[in-house]
Amino acid sequence: MITDGSHSETQDTEWVRKVKEFDPLTEVILVDQNPPRERMIHAVKEGAYDFLPLPIDLKALLRSIREIDENRRLRHKVGELQNQLEEAVVFHGIVARSPVMLEIFSMIRRLAKHFTTVLITGETGTGKEMVARALHELSPRRGKNFIACNCSALVETLLESELFGHVKGAFTGAIRTKHGLFEVADGGTIFLDEIGELSPQTQVKLLRVLQNQEVKRVGSNETIQVDARVVTATNQDLVKGMQEGRFREDLYYRLNTAEIYLPPLRERREDIPLLVKHFLSAMNQKLGKKIKGITRQAQIALLNYPWKGNVRELENVIERASLLASKDFITLTDLPSHLQQFTNPVRSSESIPLDMKTLEEVEGDHIRRVMKNVSGNKTVAARILGVSRRSLYRKFEKYKL
Repeated sequence: MITDGSHSETQDTEWVRKVKEFDPLTEVILVDQNPPRERMIHAVKEGAYDFLPLPIDLKALLRSIREIDENRRLRHKVGELQNQLEEAVVFHGIVARSPVMLEIFSMIRRLAKHFTTVLITGETGTGKEMVARALHELSPRRGKNFIACNCSALVETLLESELFGHVKGAFTGAIRTKHGLFEVADGGTIFLDEIGELSPQTQVKLLRVLQNQEVKRVGSNETIQVDARVVTATNQDLVKGMQEGRFREDLYYRLNTAEIYLPPLRERREDIPLLVKHFLSAMNQKLGKKIKGITRQAQIALLNYPWKGNVRELENVIERASLLASKDFITLTDLPSHLQQFTNPVRSSESIPLDMKTLEEVEGDHIRRVMKNVSGNKTVAARILGVSRRSLYRKFEKYKL
């Protein structure tokens, strides 16, 4: 951009902002007649790649253009490497790279090969069914049926019929004999979600299945042998349920031969950028869009938000934002209104956990990860982070990197 010499620092910043809004990856070189050194420095700090005085020094201009082109190629190469790394941490549909989740992946591999019951615990939306499917797919039974049942979705009488089957005439409406899910899952895996919702009567029947490997259809005294691996899940505290008499102690210990605890998303925030990219890619394919990413303000809001609905809520937010986005990048205004207030670290809000990192801590950690991925190349890191090299040096001093 060439100015007429009458522009101010504020106008320079406004021009750069407008260009970056149109395409955040576009680099801006400002040109003006004898601009003050302070103004040139300010423009670079605010996002311009360079500021050249008139008459133009062609060597300096070509040098900046070559640097921009080199940074673009390096950024593309880094993007390819990041994509390869991200592919390596998609574990049977579960997207994560945090240490706690990588340890869970390792545990799933170890448990999958053994015929044992597994209890998966964690808040709603953390991906418990995906873990159950991974256990099945990595097991010797992967070629057999994987049957899932939400125990809270059916009333007690229907649930028993669904799990154990019924014979013709067992109750009103039972016009034919029906195989239960345990029979259908024979040789494979049955996943019982929300196991804490089972009635005492159904708990007794489930315990019998686990002890004897046999079921009785509703309305029948005949026993049927079944050989199904049982994986259960709950978002409740079953120990507390035992203490209050709502859950059988003997059933709990039968189900909890091994436990996998899935942490909430707010305890593994380093997975959020990876999940966002994964969901954006899926939404682009689903909606026929070409959204490249999200703006920094939107990123900050997503990192600060407490995510009570966990990964499922994040996926819904990205789908909604993808539908609303009118540009190549999802902006803060594309996010739901209740997320937009989280662009600054909030300590007093009850919705933010006490151990949540400040925005500065998140930024420092992110800079460290980017520097590690680019092998310490500060020029490339500055391009990826979307800041000038001078700004990056100041952040190095600020965070003592």
